Amino acid sequence: MSDFAPVDYQTDPSKYKHWKLAFDGPVATLSADFDENAGLRPGYKLKLNSYDLGVDIELNDAINRVRFEHPEVRTVVVTSTKDKVFCSGANIFMLGVSSHAWKVNFCKFTNETRNGLEDSSNHSGLKFLAAVNGACAGGGYELALACDEIILVDDRSSAVSLPEVPLLGVLPGTGGLTRVTDKRHVRHDLADIFCTTTEGVRGQKAKDWRLVDDIAKPAQFAAKVRERALALAAKSDRPANGKGVALTPIERRIEPDALRYPHVTVEIDRAKRTATFTVKAPAGAQPADIAGVEAAGAAWYPLALARELEDAILSMRTNELDIGMWLVKTEGDPKAVLAMDATLTAHKDHWLVRETIGYLRRTFSRLDVSSRSLFALIEPGSCFAGTFLELALACDRSYMLALPDDAARAPTITVDEANFGLYPMATGQSRLQRRFYNEQPALEAVRAKAGQPLDGAGAMALGLVTSNPDDIDWADETRIAIEERVAMSPDALTGMEANLRFNGPENMFTRVFGRLTAWQNWIFQRPNAVGEKGALKVYGKGDKAAFDWNRV
Repeated sequence: MSDFAPVDYQTDPSKYKHWKLAFDGPVATLSADFDENAGLRPGYKLKLNSYDLGVDIELNDAINRVRFEHPEVRTVVVTSTKDKVFCSGANIFMLGVSSHAWKVNFCKFTNETRNGLEDSSNHSGLKFLAAVNGACAGGGYELALACDEIILVDDRSSAVSLPEVPLLGVLPGTGGLTRVTDKRHVRHDLADIFCTTTEGVRGQKAKDWRLVDDIAKPAQFAAKVRERALALAAKSDRPANGKGVALTPIERRIEPDALRYPHVTVEIDRAKRTATFTVKAPAGAQPADIAGVEAAGAAWYPLALARELEDAILSMRTNELDIGMWLVKTEGDPKAVLAMDATLTAHKDHWLVRETIGYLRRTFSRLDVSSRSLFALIEPGSCFAGTFLELALACDRSYMLALPDDAARAPTITVDEANFGLYPMATGQSRLQRRFYNEQPALEAVRAKAGQPLDGAGAMALGLVTSNPDDIDWADETRIAIEERVAMSPDALTGMEANLRFNGPENMFTRVFGRLTAWQNWIFQRPNAVGEKGALKVYGKGDKAAFDWNRV
């Protein structure tokens, strides 16, 4: 546990200190007005719309409010209320006083939030327009880069910039280097100039270099933004007359060694440095038609599950750094999970179901990129079927108890259509495709058994589990595997797991997480950045950074 109070990822618009949400038909405006005196932790002020983790927790919540509570919204305009400042990026003094782990977790969450904008644009028809009405630097420009389009005010002073390398001795931490090339196709030599200068690029040059999509003089800026917002909205199929679902507060009980939600439980064993996540299947009658789904609202099981599991993952990732191994279990009736999947699949084109699938997709993706060892334990009473099987497929290993002489108690797993692409990873592949390197004979063999409960032997024969010890060996084999894993170097495991989990095709998202983040993680620990005379440490003090000139 940290010396600071645990971070709570739950909020709502009535508690916002940094963002303002306004709605006008198909367009929502999300305005940055960061309270400089409301940093999440002491020791810095959020001046010039610079942000910390608390700002991004609100941003993540605000986007979810738009997704679910305002289906009529098709375009979100991201802008600022502060004069001559859009966003100056992550607060440098916050970074300077934060631990290495805090910086890395902060960057990971901001990456996930920005990736989520593109996820919604690609899958749900929710478009984003950055209306850059002032100075836009570092993480502020990275937020703009995550939007579908960027319009920059042409007022002779407003510029976009990524000054981290020359100013702070670190990298843009939220995908800036990757999006400049992979998404905006800025020529590499121009990108080199852009990323090694502090003053940024403004006006027509910013447009010519592809750093922004358009520019507008101050007198025409608002009209241009409205025009483009409506044009983006016209491309969306979100329903103008959809009935929104209020995201009511999550029911959660926090105990010294546990997190308890209606459908998810996390129990921490501090002596063993493990946490056991138990995900419970739907119980009782569940709606199978859209009317029932809409009536259930935020209590609809798949949506409630996504919100609870996300909160548990984020809480454990930030607040429990010493707990390096997560054991994943399920309990309940596999048929109830398969029935849930049938409803999701049958109505996947309805906006609310589509958004819920998206929430689950992004939550499973958070599991993929969490720097924790993940083992699935498939025991009697488990329900690793369909959507729940994704939890096991996301794990580094899965252990399944074999009970050949007790078919009634023997756990089973079941593959269904949800496992073949409903929840793609950051690579764009399903977890089955990742598991089998997209080799068709293996995938076809699994598909041939879709819908059939598979015992330990059947699952092993298809390559769906790592090991299937019987009841004589189960306790010892799982205990030894867990103890051995917990005893290994956390740093080495983080690097190993990330490389093994993302073995498929590389794309912009995997480059952000797998390549850029890994380099930033290293640079954040180097004396040139965080040493006594490192650039990040001396920023704002009038001192010049002292660099070790050895190239490593």
